[in-house]
Amino acid sequence: MTKNTKYRKFVRFIWIAFAAGTLGVAGIFGAASAGLLGTMPDFRQLENPKTNLATQIISADNTVLGKFYFNDNRTPISYDEIPSSMIDALVATEDERFYSHSGIDFKGTARALFYLGSKGGGSTITQQLARQLFTGVRSRNKLEAVIQKIKEWVIAIRLERRYTKSEIITMYLNIYDFNYNADGIRSASAIYFSKMPKEMSLSESAMLVGMLKNSSLYNPLRRPEIVRERRNIVYQQMLRNNLIDQKEKDSLAALPIEVDFNPQSHREGIATYFRAYLQKFMRSWIANNPKEDGSSYNLYLDGLSIYTTIDSRLQTYAEQAVGAHMSTLQKEFFRQNSEAFNPTAPFLEIKDDEIERIMEQAKQRSERWRKMKARGIDEAGILASFDEPTEMEVFGWNGDIDTVMTPTDSIRYYKHFLRAGMMSMEPQSGHVKAWVGGINYRHFQFDHVMQGKRQIGSTFKPFVYATAIDQLKLSPCDSLPDGYYCVEPAKFGAHDAWCPKNSGDRYIGKRTLKNALANSVNTISARLIDKVGPRPVANLARNLGVTSYIPSVPAIALGSADLSVYEMVGAYSSFANKGIYVKPVLVTRIEDKNGTVIYQATPETKDVLSEESAYVTLKLLEGVTEAGSGIRLRHVGADKTNPIFRDIVTGYPYAFENPIAGKTGTTQNQSDGWFIGMVPNLATGVWVGGEDRATHFETITYGQGATMALPIWASYMKACYADSTLTVSQEPFEAPAYVSIPLDCDSLSLARQQKSFFKDEDLSDLGF
Repeated sequence: MTKNTKYRKFVRFIWIAFAAGTLGVAGIFGAASAGLLGTMPDFRQLENPKTNLATQIISADNTVLGKFYFNDNRTPISYDEIPSSMIDALVATEDERFYSHSGIDFKGTARALFYLGSKGGGSTITQQLARQLFTGVRSRNKLEAVIQKIKEWVIAIRLERRYTKSEIITMYLNIYDFNYNADGIRSASAIYFSKMPKEMSLSESAMLVGMLKNSSLYNPLRRPEIVRERRNIVYQQMLRNNLIDQKEKDSLAALPIEVDFNPQSHREGIATYFRAYLQKFMRSWIANNPKEDGSSYNLYLDGLSIYTTIDSRLQTYAEQAVGAHMSTLQKEFFRQNSEAFNPTAPFLEIKDDEIERIMEQAKQRSERWRKMKARGIDEAGILASFDEPTEMEVFGWNGDIDTVMTPTDSIRYYKHFLRAGMMSMEPQSGHVKAWVGGINYRHFQFDHVMQGKRQIGSTFKPFVYATAIDQLKLSPCDSLPDGYYCVEPAKFGAHDAWCPKNSGDRYIGKRTLKNALANSVNTISARLIDKVGPRPVANLARNLGVTSYIPSVPAIALGSADLSVYEMVGAYSSFANKGIYVKPVLVTRIEDKNGTVIYQATPETKDVLSEESAYVTLKLLEGVTEAGSGIRLRHVGADKTNPIFRDIVTGYPYAFENPIAGKTGTTQNQSDGWFIGMVPNLATGVWVGGEDRATHFETITYGQGATMALPIWASYMKACYADSTLTVSQEPFEAPAYVSIPLDCDSLSLARQQKSFFKDEDLSDLGF
């Protein structure tokens, strides 16, 4: 065989091999494209790749309060919202020839094959996106891994045909999981840096780009050193691609890894109690509002946007006020309920069998009991487990505490903690601006705004006064006898006479209505409800939005009913809204993932009181803060002589000078402390108490509403007034065009001041 012939055969072999290889590759790609190597996404799937999108909860001031999600805490952003430094870092590090290839970087692939991946992989950004969207985690089986890779090549080419380069980058950064529920760049920037993506520095962008290689390995919280090394590789790649110079690279490389970790979960962050209630609201709404095709919205996957009435600034101030005062109050409660002072702590004035009953009920309501019961463990075994020492983490105001105690002891420990509920609302619109359901959602998930209903004490008295004003046109200047008083038996269906006493059993002859309400005088409230009847008072409360049961008995005048903070704030707001009740609004609108409005709130209103009656009631309530139980909102200097004001009344002195309508409330044994305060455009209610009524301060000095609840309101309002971005009113309440009821007591005639609205015969009948 001649040399020439051998050469021709070799060339023919090369061409045949090349053709066979080409045909083989084409065949493999064709087989993959046809789905012969496994399911491939169709045209519709490529056009609309399925990703789970978190539902966003958005405040009135356009801040994301939190999200509802199942596994994916993902909120997509646009290309324009991604910092250019991050795009540069991404392309330089992950795919240098991104803008010149069509999905497959043949040079990079050849390099990866030749060096077996030791000098970098061959996957382009588009291929990585294909893996994230469709093929999933690389298989450990070599054959399956090869098939996955081929499918990624095919999908990458298809993606390049259907999307622009900027769209591919956006999709990739929106879908990547950065750990800690940081799904996508929007969540990652918030969780690791407490920023929006556009606000990230080059150093922060480079850290996240470095994490794209393996977010579990390059975890900045666990392995900051190797994350720093990986970030510096990103800088090196940017230098290599002339995106930064050597000096800038060296300067950036010297920086430490810095994170401002802000985990996002259902139990952490801002407005946690509100978000928990909103979750129930949305489940109900979804159940009654299907999509156009009849299917149901998915709160955790469909990427809804819920626009709420909550103002993140007011919410923050409310949470800060609750935290500051409750931590201070708790220290004093622990001091007064040490073993030396109270052997039955945290319970007061109850017998051992009642304590045992409280503890038994708490065990049966616990998560431990529920889980053990579900596993089929009998009651004796469950009870025995409560007495076994266990490692646990318990709540403390200075941070969670790692300790060992029995579950029984932990229940009793948690019983020591005083709880709080607070809600703030705009009376005119009904928009709820702040919602604090407790002291720490992670450890105390019971919501004391909506769920909790407690005895309201003297905060109910304004409803009695308002009824009397509306029916009888009484003036705040009208005076009534302040003496021992009884509502006769059987008058309102009660079997016995009702004879309430004043606090401290003190009586001073006569009081004006303004003075009586300011000082929560029980006998005056009794006289008023006897005159107007308990049913009209209960009806007024119901018309003002109170849905809880209120019995039509005289005792409601002193606040015997159990109501929620939500109900009370909604009702009080009507006084500041000219007698018109507006049902509290929590959600203004809901949008689907495309921005289409699928729900728009419609205010629910009801005319309840005349404008004049509402205004006169406001003037009575102003008296509470001018000279009554709320006077500490205005005076200064008490902290110099009284340790209560120095150590317990958080934020004192307040020194408010603007008109404030308000009312304190304290129930029997100091079990509940209330304060509801209003300015023209903001009504806020606060409740403080123990989980059990037997958990309370021994004396009214500490247990009254003015000490337990009022400081929260005052601290909150001080913060609101200090914020120049807010418009919380300091102006007087708007008066009606005409007021027939006298309000200026000094200008009334002596006869008018001395006259009682009770006729002589009425007084005679009652023993006066």
